[in-house]
Amino acid sequence: MRIKSRHHLKGSEVKRILSAIGDQIEDPDLLRKASMELAETDEGFEIIIVNGKPLLMIINGEPFFTVLGAIELSPRGRTVVVDSGAVRFIANGADVMGPGIVHADPEIEAGDLVVVVEERHRKPLAVGRALRAGPDMKGEGKAVESIHHVGDKIWKSIC
Repeated sequence: MRIKSRHHLKGSEVKRILSAIGDQIEDPDLLRKASMELAETDEGFEIIIVNGKPLLMIINGEPFFTVLGAIELSPRGRTVVVDSGAVRFIANGADVMGPGIVHADPEIEAGDLVVVVEERHRKPLAVGRALRAGPDMKGEGKAVESIHHVGDKIWKSIC
């Protein structure tokens, strides 16, 4: 994966990003005071580089965390916790299945972007799109469609 173009974000673009995710992080001032650049990749997605680190990405026009961003910014809410048996599958890019879910934020609605974390240490494993509401995630079938996970092209370009 290569970066095709890269430019600094204007103040209005930064405000739009902050309004979209500012309430999901503990200290939004980290982003307000940061230098932000938008990088377009040859894979067709955009990454937002915050103080030299790719912490955010644009998913269908919506800013959200990369896995590294979830690690560094510690998002509040919109998290799905999976048991240890699901970790290796999710780390290899599998979608999150209901039986592997221990807890899901009750505020999650179908279509929301979510961070998938492992049960023991709460380390982020993936970013995905919720297929069902938080209270309905446990049970049969797919609950979260994986978009970005530890070890994928985005992760390898980051780390």
